[in-house]
Amino acid sequence: MRVVEVIAYGGPEVLRMARRPEPEAGDVPGRVRVSMKAAGVNQADLRIRAGRYADAVGALKPPFILGTDFAGKLLDPVPGMAAGTRVAGFVPWYQELTGEGTYTEVLRVAPDWIAPMPDDLEFTVAASLPLAAATAQQGLGRIALPAGATLLVTGGSAVVGRLAIQYAHAAGMRVVAVAHEGDESELRVLGADHVVTRGAPEDVVAKVLAGDPDRVDAVFDGALVGDALLPVLKDGGVFLALAPDRVPTAERDIRVETIRATPDAVALRESLQKVADGELITRVADVLPLAEAAEAHRRAEAGHRPGRIILMI
Repeated sequence: MRVVEVIAYGGPEVLRMARRPEPEAGDVPGRVRVSMKAAGVNQADLRIRAGRYADAVGALKPPFILGTDFAGKLLDPVPGMAAGTRVAGFVPWYQELTGEGTYTEVLRVAPDWIAPMPDDLEFTVAASLPLAAATAQQGLGRIALPAGATLLVTGGSAVVGRLAIQYAHAAGMRVVAVAHEGDESELRVLGADHVVTRGAPEDVVAKVLAGDPDRVDAVFDGALVGDALLPVLKDGGVFLALAPDRVPTAERDIRVETIRATPDAVALRESLQKVADGELITRVADVLPLAEAAEAHRRAEAGHRPGRIILMI
């Protein structure tokens, strides 16, 4: 089968197409196979490939396969889902550290990582959702703000941020979003009460404080800004960091939380249905073939268009 491997730490050029033996049914106890149709390209993929997390992955060394989000068809039955069922989910890549990611034609997964897809949902759309939805939902759970509190969401134009906006709005929070210019109206429809355009951290802080001079109750740092956002937080506020190299040093009794999402098949099934029903909005920025994974990484790093880049397989 075809896979895309990281052959060494470095730029997108270290992503190479290769061939590996296709997994066989039952070759790993507790795992089933998925015939891949689409895989999401996440910010964590870019950082792992660049070697930023080399110490965190321990003994795992290149060559390995990146990728967490996926959508495809079951090759092996699981309780409640027959072979051929259209499924989506994400691989907890960091927890597993096997180097078996989703940039592949056939993927081994645990049954509790996957949820069935609604019949009318496209594979590309489904592959944009699993990790982002879990990160947004579980991250907001860590923040634990009551209804009426004010939440700042950075990266509001990207998938994780826009999902956090929607879930926070549904929970009754007042949401301030930092987003690309031109997305203001759309994000207000999705639930943002106030939108400021992205820019240098000091400019973003000034814009947020201009609208909320008493500062915000919590920050959901989807854009991985880090310490520079602390001035917008109230004393005793909450900062949620999504990357281990963007965790600020706590001050003024600010509570700093980190999130590494874990699969939740029940929550994912609900989110997939809401996307199919138009009640939850994700964003696909680009769709490229698996062979162009390096170009997908270049585009993601350039930030040429907010949203999830999807590899078609």
